[in-house]
Amino acid sequence: MAGSNRNRKLIPESRQMLDQMKYEIAAEFGLPVAQAGSLGGADTEFAGELGAMGGQGSGGGWKYQTSRENGSVGGEITKRLVAQAERDFLL
Repeated sequence: MAGSNRNRKLIPESRQMLDQMKYEIAAEFGLPVAQAGSLGGADTEFAGELGAMGGQGSGGGWKYQTSRENGSVGGEITKRLVAQAERDFLL
């Protein structure tokens, strides 16, 4: 099973931070990707806004977004993480 460790996080605690960042960026981009109860318990600053936005289809969510929309969120996460690493490196 060569691919079984492929998605293993080096820092497991990073999952919640990355999820929070994902939903915050989606809210900034105006993407309707979550409802109030669907954040899986994550305490995000924009949880109320995300719930108020509703979504496409019956439940909204990432599966109703285009690949471009989802990719733009992932690209922005990468951009912000690189910028943070560069700032930390310079300090």
